[in-house]
Amino acid sequence: QVQLVESGGGSVQAGGSLRLSCVASGFFYSVTYIGWFRQAPGKEREGVAFIYTDDGKIDYSDSVKGRFTILLDNAKKTVYLQMNSLKPEDTAMYYCAARRTYSGSVFSENVYAYWGQGTQVTVSS
Repeated sequence: QVQLVESGGGSVQAGGSLRLSCVASGFFYSVTYIGWFRQAPGKEREGVAFIYTDDGKIDYSDSVKGRFTILLDNAKKTVYLQMNSLKPEDTAMYYCAARRTYSGSVFSENVYAYWGQGTQVTVSS
């Protein structure tokens, strides 16, 4: 099992920055991908940013590319999401997610077995 605990959400004005953290515990050594999803009210959950733990390869959704940065500190078992140039449309509940498999799209929520409780990000215009 892998447990994930997020922190760092909050409210910020458009153009501002926030950094989310996700601390993992349990069988972290077995995680293949770890990253972030988000879900806005009335919308489907969206994959945002992911890192492949074996070689550090990173994938971003087009909606955040160039503004968000995902970082993994293996020693601390913590993954960060640095969010810059925030927009009102970034408002959502952000979830940390991890998987121990290799097959399936990195952006598909169905292949992630481990989830955090979520942290709210609100961006005002």
